[in-house]
Amino acid sequence: MKRSEINKLMREAVAFADKMNFKLPPFAFWSPEKWAEAGHEYDEIRDNMLGWDITDFGQGDFYKIGLLLFTIRNGNLTDKKYGKPYAEKLLIVEENQITPYHFHWSKMEDIINRGGGELVIKLYNSDEKEEFADTPVLVSSDGRNYEIPAGGIVRLTPGESITLKQGQYHKFWAEKGKTLVGEVSKVNDDRVDNRFHEEMGRFPAIDEDEKPLYLLGNEYPAAK
Repeated sequence: MKRSEINKLMREAVAFADKMNFKLPPFAFWSPEKWAEAGHEYDEIRDNMLGWDITDFGQGDFYKIGLLLFTIRNGNLTDKKYGKPYAEKLLIVEENQITPYHFHWSKMEDIINRGGGELVIKLYNSDEKEEFADTPVLVSSDGRNYEIPAGGIVRLTPGESITLKQGQYHKFWAEKGKTLVGEVSKVNDDRVDNRFHEEMGRFPAIDEDEKPLYLLGNEYPAAK
């Protein structure tokens, strides 16, 4: 991805979040120069990769296959000093933009439609070889528990949510407009806890065609 594209997406995300009355924390807007001066009191942000996360999954077409996320809070799978067993993210899903099939070995998550269009999620269980199983999928959605066939779809309108358990393949996209999505989960580590059904790149290679507006969560310099 080009840095200019990432900067543009950040600006659009801030405008959309404001439109939806969702406010990001102050560090969302720190410049690279501010980060260069930030001391060890901000190591929780660095160590747990809080902040901006924009990916095209290595496919080169963000609006077709991609996702914009902002990690608001997070613990750490290996370092318990931060004490948080949970994480929270904001996701912005463009209309018909696909996040490809994946599951998590460690993380269980609730995905919440916070407003905009509808979020469509396609589900499979995984088998012992981490392939699609042909078994019915148990859906837990806002206190309702029911089964759908393998490869079935759940549609979340604004305010609705779904719980995704470990080992449950999910693919999602938005319909009827750009959608603001919340994620509340166990501790998240995207470096080691994503099993994509097809080979994907989680973090993009970046063409530095202009200066970063804000740094991504995997770009923070170490504290001096």
